[in-house]
Amino acid sequence: MTAPLTRFRSLATAALLSAGVLGPLPVAAATQVTAFKQAIAESAAQDEAISAFYRENGYEPIWVGDGEDDLKRRAAFLQVIEMAVDHGLPADRYRPDAVRALLASARSTRDRGRIEVEMSRMFLRYARDLNTGVLTPSQVDSGIKREVPLRDRLQTLHDFEKSLPLAYLRGLTPRSPEYTRLIREKMQIQRQIGQGGWGPRVSAGSLKPGATGAEVVALRDRLIAQGYLRRSATRVYDDEMQKAVAQFQRDNGLTDDGVAGSSTIREINVAPETRLGQILVSLERERWMNIERGKRHIWVNLTDFRAKIIDDGEVTFETRSVIGKDVSDRKTPEFSDSMTHMVINPSWYIPRSIVVNEYLPVLRRNPYALSYLKITDSRGREVNRGRGFGQYTARTFPFSMRQPPSNSNALGLVKFMFPNKYNIYLHDTPAKNLFSRERRAFSHGCIRLNDPFDFGYALLAKQTEDPVGEFQRYLRSGAETRVNLEQPVPVHLVYRTAYTKPTGGMEYRGDVYGRDAKILNALRAAGVEMPQIGS
Repeated sequence: MTAPLTRFRSLATAALLSAGVLGPLPVAAATQVTAFKQAIAESAAQDEAISAFYRENGYEPIWVGDGEDDLKRRAAFLQVIEMAVDHGLPADRYRPDAVRALLASARSTRDRGRIEVEMSRMFLRYARDLNTGVLTPSQVDSGIKREVPLRDRLQTLHDFEKSLPLAYLRGLTPRSPEYTRLIREKMQIQRQIGQGGWGPRVSAGSLKPGATGAEVVALRDRLIAQGYLRRSATRVYDDEMQKAVAQFQRDNGLTDDGVAGSSTIREINVAPETRLGQILVSLERERWMNIERGKRHIWVNLTDFRAKIIDDGEVTFETRSVIGKDVSDRKTPEFSDSMTHMVINPSWYIPRSIVVNEYLPVLRRNPYALSYLKITDSRGREVNRGRGFGQYTARTFPFSMRQPPSNSNALGLVKFMFPNKYNIYLHDTPAKNLFSRERRAFSHGCIRLNDPFDFGYALLAKQTEDPVGEFQRYLRSGAETRVNLEQPVPVHLVYRTAYTKPTGGMEYRGDVYGRDAKILNALRAAGVEMPQIGS
């Protein structure tokens, strides 16, 4: 034994003695107890939370003892980790057979002490993975700003020690209805994969109602396998198939015209293994959001290009949205905050990046261009454009730019504020034509709403008997007006390419910014079992 390790063990023994956990036992028994507790102290020394826990409980076991409580904890832990793979967790981190082998490997009192600490370490890892996720969001993609609500590890150990083991372990599962439904859909799609998938791919470029032949049969069979069509022997693209295609299109964010065009065929041909991967990512994302979301909250799913108001779990308002363009500095980030107010007839205070990168080059060529914008100095005084701007660069341009309230204002006639360091908010826009597109990623990062007035009415309805009249009075005044929300509303900007329908079934969307592909790769690297892509 090396001198440093000898010294460390002496210090550990001294700590145990000073803590009063070693009593006046017979020599043989005292030696065994000292060895056990010293092994715990040594094994836990590099983990502050585990070390503190055992120091505070007198270095007593909670896993490897012979008492009834220890037996129950071991049995409960083995039971839940048997099902870790059902949650899409990296099963190799806590395999039941490995735990049993670990327990059976004890040959000495010191072995038991080391195994005790290893069990606690494994438990904390499992608790973290199941309760708040396997990954750290910001390490996967810088656009995921979400702060994961990590539990205090020391408190987790104390709570577990005092609780009914199985109930506590089951209670670590995220409690959102969405998580439960995702687990159910994951099981269903795994069964489908086990039965051979969704059948042959549709090789036709497109199919229209009235078509017949082998490709219609392939379309029919995949619609049946995916739950959109009852079993039949038809070879004709009939009314029933058209309705099924339309429902499939709605569930995949496509125009629901009932015609199987190229984009619809492409989505119908997506392999069930790919969909399973999307569900695994959504489970991880749901764990990241294991938080109280608010009885009333705003839910903006970036991939769905929609903003919703949710009251007591029900969608009470919904509108189309436009999100940030898929370029490095415009992608809308993911985070949660609280909406505190709206501004009717807003000015647009133009972000510095847009001023120097987009507008300054125009002003350098023609100082009188962009006349609808006000250029002001640091004291708010309007700048004389006649002096020109050719002498300035993006680094030295000293002025600010603002677009006063108007129908043509880039923010439209109302903006909805949840003040945040990313300068993201929801707002109206004069560019209404963009809302007719299926894929709506065009903004500088903020979220544009197709029905901003109705959105405002819905928010004000909680605090005034005449939300429309009040909103319109402020609007007609033409003056920039801040209207506070008496009760701030949580806002969740999320990114889900796979989410459930409350009545059963899934909806899927495209990976607009490629974030889910990164998460899937990170989960695979962490040891989450991934299916091989089939048909």
